[in-house]
Amino acid sequence: MAAAAQVSLKAEHLSPCARVLGVESELSRLVINLLNNAIHYTPADGVVDVRLDKQGREVVLAISDSGPGIPVDQQARIFDRFTRLDAARSRQQGGTGLGLAIAQAIARHHGGAITVRSAAGQGAVFMVRLSAGH
Repeated sequence: MAAAAQVSLKAEHLSPCARVLGVESELSRLVINLLNNAIHYTPADGVVDVRLDKQGREVVLAISDSGPGIPVDQQARIFDRFTRLDAARSRQQGGTGLGLAIAQAIARHHGGAITVRSAAGQGAVFMVRLSAGH
């Protein structure tokens, strides 16, 4: 998908000791939804960066994009079902507005959460925090 969108996908820091216990298919869906979202909103020749690290008793997955960013006043809504901040863009590119809601539900089901850090015009960073497995 990244190649088709002419977006560079980088994996800068992938900690080999970052492991979580959970349902593999659900955790895969979580990561795929976040990557799809990042690629979807990153313009051609942009970059999506993936980092995975163990921080204490948590594993942190961070997916950064170089897209348009998310205005601070709209960030609370992005995990709501059927939410698309730019309806015109979504109609052109597809999507149902469920990807982030599903990702957040999976993270919560596994005892974690997803947060976003962004500003309009400056891309977004989605961070998933889950308890580290043994």
